[in-house]
Amino acid sequence: MLESITGIVLAGGHSRRMGHNKALLELAGRPMIELVVERLRAVHARLDQVIIAATDADLYAPFADRCVPDQFPRVGTLGGIHAGLSAADHDLTVIVGCDMPFLDPAVLGWFVEAAQEYDVVVLRRGEWLEPLHAAYRQRCLPAIEAAIRGGQRRVVSFFDAVRVRTVDPAEIAHLDPDLSSFRNVNTRGEWELAAAEVGRV
Repeated sequence: MLESITGIVLAGGHSRRMGHNKALLELAGRPMIELVVERLRAVHARLDQVIIAATDADLYAPFADRCVPDQFPRVGTLGGIHAGLSAADHDLTVIVGCDMPFLDPAVLGWFVEAAQEYDVVVLRRGEWLEPLHAAYRQRCLPAIEAAIRGGQRRVVSFFDAVRVRTVDPAEIAHLDPDLSSFRNVNTRGEWELAAAEVGRV
Protein backbone atom coordinates (compact mmCIF):
# COMPACT_ATOMS: atom_id res chain seq x y z
CA MET A 1 0.00 0.00 0.00
CA LEU A 2 1.38 3.42 -0.95
CA GLU A 3 2.00 5.74 1.99
CA SER A 4 0.97 9.34 2.29
CA ILE A 5 3.79 11.74 3.11
CA THR A 6 4.23 14.91 5.16
CA GLY A 7 6.74 17.53 4.14
CA ILE A 8 8.39 19.46 6.98
CA VAL A 9 10.34 22.72 6.67
CA LEU A 10 12.53 23.86 9.56
CA ALA A 11 12.57 27.64 9.95
CA GLY A 12 13.61 28.02 13.56
CA GLY A 13 17.19 29.20 13.07
CA HIS A 14 18.48 32.63 14.02
CA SER A 15 19.98 33.47 10.59
CA ARG A 16 23.05 34.84 12.35
CA ARG A 17 25.28 34.70 9.27
CA MET A 18 22.64 36.42 7.14
CA GLY A 19 21.84 39.09 9.71
CA HIS A 20 18.06 38.87 9.31
CA ASN A 21 15.33 36.31 8.63
CA LYS A 22 16.58 34.39 5.60
CA ALA A 23 13.35 32.40 5.18
CA LEU A 24 11.55 35.56 4.05
CA LEU A 25 14.30 36.86 1.76
CA GLU A 26 12.93 37.19 -1.74
CA LEU A 27 14.13 35.25 -4.76
CA ALA A 28 12.47 36.07 -8.07
CA GLY A 29 10.04 38.27 -6.13
CA ARG A 30 8.90 35.52 -3.74
CA PRO A 31 9.93 34.62 -0.17
CA MET A 32 12.50 31.84 -0.20
CA ILE A 33 10.38 29.68 2.11
CA GLU A 34 7.52 29.86 -0.40
CA LEU A 35 9.80 28.41 -3.08
CA VAL A 36 10.93 25.67 -0.70
CA VAL A 37 7.33 24.70 0.12
CA GLU A 38 6.40 24.73 -3.57
CA ARG A 39 9.19 22.28 -4.38
CA LEU A 40 8.20 20.08 -1.46
CA ARG A 41 4.63 19.86 -2.70
CA ALA A 42 5.95 18.70 -6.09
CA VAL A 43 7.72 15.66 -4.62
CA HIS A 44 4.78 13.31 -5.05
CA ALA A 45 0.99 13.32 -5.19
CA ARG A 46 1.11 11.40 -1.91
CA LEU A 47 2.74 14.38 -0.17
CA ASP A 48 -0.49 15.99 0.98
CA GLN A 49 0.64 17.99 4.03
CA VAL A 50 3.34 20.61 4.59
CA ILE A 51 4.32 21.71 8.10
CA ILE A 52 6.66 24.54 9.04
CA ALA A 53 8.40 24.15 12.40
CA ALA A 54 9.51 27.53 13.73
CA THR A 55 9.74 29.57 16.91
CA ASP A 56 7.59 32.30 15.34
CA ALA A 57 5.11 29.81 13.90
CA ASP A 58 2.41 32.41 13.17
CA LEU A 59 4.80 34.28 10.88
CA TYR A 60 4.76 31.41 8.39
CA ALA A 61 1.06 30.53 8.45
CA PRO A 62 0.46 31.71 4.84
CA PHE A 63 2.99 29.25 3.47
CA ALA A 64 1.98 25.86 4.89
CA ASP A 65 -0.92 23.69 6.00
CA ARG A 66 0.23 23.94 9.59
CA CYS A 67 2.92 25.80 11.54
CA VAL A 68 4.19 24.56 14.90
CA PRO A 69 6.68 25.78 17.53
CA ASP A 70 9.25 23.58 19.20
CA GLN A 71 8.04 21.54 22.15
CA PHE A 72 11.64 21.50 23.43
CA PRO A 73 12.88 25.09 23.10
CA ARG A 74 16.56 25.97 22.77
CA VAL A 75 17.74 22.59 21.55
CA GLY A 76 18.28 23.67 17.96
CA THR A 77 17.62 21.59 14.88
CA LEU A 78 16.82 18.47 16.86
CA GLY A 79 13.94 20.31 18.54
CA GLY A 80 12.61 21.40 15.16
CA ILE A 81 12.70 17.86 13.81
CA HIS A 82 10.86 16.67 16.91
CA ALA A 83 8.20 19.38 16.56
CA GLY A 84 7.60 18.62 12.89
CA LEU A 85 7.42 14.86 13.36
CA SER A 86 5.08 15.25 16.35
CA ALA A 87 2.65 17.35 14.29
CA ALA A 88 2.75 15.25 11.11
CA ASP A 89 -0.34 13.35 10.02
CA HIS A 90 1.80 10.66 8.42
CA ASP A 91 4.57 8.35 9.60
CA LEU A 92 6.76 9.04 6.57
CA THR A 93 8.12 12.57 6.19
CA VAL A 94 10.73 14.51 4.30
CA ILE A 95 12.45 17.25 6.27
CA VAL A 96 14.32 20.17 4.72
CA GLY A 97 15.69 23.55 5.71
CA CYS A 98 13.95 26.82 4.86
CA ASP A 99 17.07 28.02 3.04
CA MET A 100 17.19 25.44 0.22
CA PRO A 101 15.62 27.08 -2.87
CA PHE A 102 17.17 24.57 -5.28
CA LEU A 103 15.46 21.51 -3.84
CA ASP A 104 14.86 18.89 -6.50
CA PRO A 105 11.52 17.07 -6.11
CA ALA A 106 12.94 14.05 -7.96
CA VAL A 107 15.81 13.73 -5.48
CA LEU A 108 13.47 14.08 -2.51
CA GLY A 109 11.20 11.50 -4.10
CA TRP A 110 14.16 9.12 -4.34
CA PHE A 111 14.74 9.53 -0.60
CA VAL A 112 11.07 8.77 0.06
CA GLU A 113 11.25 5.55 -1.93
CA ALA A 114 14.50 4.56 -0.18
CA ALA A 115 12.78 4.92 3.22
CA GLN A 116 10.43 1.97 2.80
CA GLU A 117 12.41 -0.17 5.23
CA TYR A 118 14.25 2.54 7.17
CA ASP A 119 13.52 5.18 9.79
CA VAL A 120 16.00 7.74 8.41
CA VAL A 121 17.46 8.15 4.92
CA VAL A 122 20.27 10.71 4.82
CA LEU A 123 23.06 11.68 2.42
CA ARG A 124 26.65 11.10 3.51
CA ARG A 125 29.39 13.30 2.04
CA GLY A 126 32.67 11.98 3.38
CA GLU A 127 32.43 12.28 7.15
CA TRP A 128 29.43 14.62 7.00
CA LEU A 129 25.73 13.84 6.93
CA GLU A 130 23.01 16.11 5.48
CA PRO A 131 20.19 15.83 8.08
CA LEU A 132 18.15 18.73 6.65
CA HIS A 133 17.49 17.05 3.32
CA ALA A 134 16.36 13.66 4.51
CA ALA A 135 13.48 11.28 5.06
CA TYR A 136 12.39 10.53 8.62
CA ARG A 137 9.66 8.40 10.14
CA GLN A 138 7.60 9.33 13.18
CA ARG A 139 8.80 6.16 14.86
CA CYS A 140 12.03 8.12 15.50
CA LEU A 141 10.22 10.27 18.09
CA PRO A 142 10.95 8.15 21.20
CA ALA A 143 14.65 8.06 20.33
CA ILE A 144 14.70 11.80 19.65
CA GLU A 145 12.97 12.58 22.95
CA ALA A 146 15.40 10.33 24.81
CA ALA A 147 18.34 12.11 23.21
CA ILE A 148 16.97 15.56 24.06
CA ARG A 149 16.19 14.60 27.66
CA GLY A 150 19.69 13.16 27.88
CA GLY A 151 21.17 16.54 27.01
CA GLN A 152 22.03 15.74 23.40
CA ARG A 153 21.75 18.45 20.75
CA ARG A 154 23.28 16.97 17.61
CA VAL A 155 20.76 15.64 15.08
CA VAL A 156 22.70 12.40 14.69
CA SER A 157 22.64 11.74 18.43
CA PHE A 158 19.64 9.41 18.08
CA PHE A 159 20.72 7.63 14.90
CA ASP A 160 22.17 4.63 16.74
CA ALA A 161 18.70 3.87 18.13
CA VAL A 162 16.89 3.73 14.75
CA ARG A 163 17.33 2.18 11.31
CA VAL A 164 19.42 4.57 9.21
CA ARG A 165 20.16 4.32 5.50
CA THR A 166 23.08 6.50 4.42
CA VAL A 167 23.16 7.50 0.78
CA ASP A 168 26.34 7.85 -1.24
CA PRO A 169 26.33 10.78 -3.71
CA ALA A 170 26.99 8.30 -6.52
CA GLU A 171 23.57 6.73 -5.90
CA ILE A 172 21.77 9.92 -6.87
CA ALA A 173 24.27 11.23 -9.43
CA HIS A 174 21.85 10.41 -12.25
CA LEU A 175 19.37 12.85 -10.69
CA ASP A 176 21.63 15.49 -9.17
CA PRO A 177 25.31 15.15 -10.13
CA ASP A 178 26.26 18.45 -8.47
CA LEU A 179 24.14 17.89 -5.34
CA SER A 180 22.38 21.19 -6.04
CA SER A 181 19.30 20.00 -4.15
CA PHE A 182 21.35 20.11 -0.94
CA ARG A 183 22.58 23.65 -1.47
CA ASN A 184 21.54 26.21 1.12
CA VAL A 185 21.64 29.98 1.49
CA ASN A 186 23.30 31.16 4.69
CA THR A 187 25.08 34.39 3.78
CA ARG A 188 24.28 37.50 1.80
CA GLY A 189 26.74 36.44 -0.88
CA GLU A 190 25.01 33.07 -1.23
CA TRP A 191 21.65 34.81 -1.42
CA GLU A 192 22.85 37.16 -4.16
CA LEU A 193 24.18 34.21 -6.14
CA ALA A 194 20.92 32.29 -5.66
CA ALA A 195 18.91 35.33 -6.71
CA ALA A 196 20.84 35.45 -9.97
CA GLU A 197 20.28 31.73 -10.61
CA VAL A 198 16.85 30.85 -9.29
CA GLY A 199 15.01 32.14 -12.34
CA ARG A 200 16.88 29.65 -14.51
CA VAL A 201 16.00 26.58 -12.39
